[in-house]
Amino acid sequence: MNTALRPLFFFFFALLLLGASLSNPLTKVAATNSTHDPTWWDKYQFILNSGADAAPISTSSLTLGSNVDVSNECGPQSETFITINPNKPKVLAAGSNEIFRLPMRGYYSANGGTSWGGVDLPLPPPKTQSGIDFGSDPTLAFDSSNNLFYGYIVVHFGGGNGINGTEMAVARSVDGGKTYPTVTFFGFENGTNHFNDKPMITADQSPVSPFRDSVYIAWDAASGGSSGGGVRVARSRDHGATFSITRVDDPNGPGRSIGASPAVGPNGEVYVAWNDYVANVIAFNRSFDGGQTWGVPTNISPKTLPFDLRIPAESFRGALVYPSLDVDRSSGPHRGRI
Repeated sequence: MNTALRPLFFFFFALLLLGASLSNPLTKVAATNSTHDPTWWDKYQFILNSGADAAPISTSSLTLGSNVDVSNECGPQSETFITINPNKPKVLAAGSNEIFRLPMRGYYSANGGTSWGGVDLPLPPPKTQSGIDFGSDPTLAFDSSNNLFYGYIVVHFGGGNGINGTEMAVARSVDGGKTYPTVTFFGFENGTNHFNDKPMITADQSPVSPFRDSVYIAWDAASGGSSGGGVRVARSRDHGATFSITRVDDPNGPGRSIGASPAVGPNGEVYVAWNDYVANVIAFNRSFDGGQTWGVPTNISPKTLPFDLRIPAESFRGALVYPSLDVDRSSGPHRGRI
């Protein structure tokens, strides 16, 4: 194109664009709470076509108190867990791992969390003379009779010779977590077999359930050993004194799952969901006889992430993919809905 004609060409081209924009007015943009990721151009279009929204008449926000140091001790505490007594809403109980100490730590509050006390959870003797053991992975639940159950795993080490084994632990408190005079250890696996991991506990609190005050704890025994590990659920009918264990995922499957989450329905139904990271699905099973027998596992949904995601806050170990499960136990229209 002739250099002298080029500015004239662009001038007429700009006029054509301006005419097209005037003959095609901007589409009105509606203001809704479902509008996501707005841009400055969206704002311009809305105000140009609709004018600005009026200021809200009044707004309010939730007022919170100051933070409370629950542990009040040196060193890091991790994998924290908290629960509430539904019969006494101001009674709270919590737990954490102790990174620089061996036992689990329990916390208790009788005034809605304004102040807390702390106590160590019991550990069994080491498996060898030179060995040590420590607790990990706290999980807590109250039953309908105000008993508090604290579940965790115990990892046994053999004096520098690696892991001697793992087992489950459930301690019981009758005073809201101030003391744990009784504890049951069960499900031991030696160091060459499955690693018991990631327990979650719940209790049947329903007054109409035939299995009222039963305790259920679910975990995975996926790492190491044969294909007989999988997802396990243990039930107790005697307030945590003894437990019976059942495998609830496919008994013939590879047993490579993690993050089992149990819940109890209003009539004593027991449900559990977990992450099957081999099939890359969230899986599910249920029991209608208080955890004695279970149905055929089903898949709730496929997933994109099989196991974890290395987000900045968990750049080394990764944020694990876990399901979370509960049941509507109210008297409303959705009672029993999972």
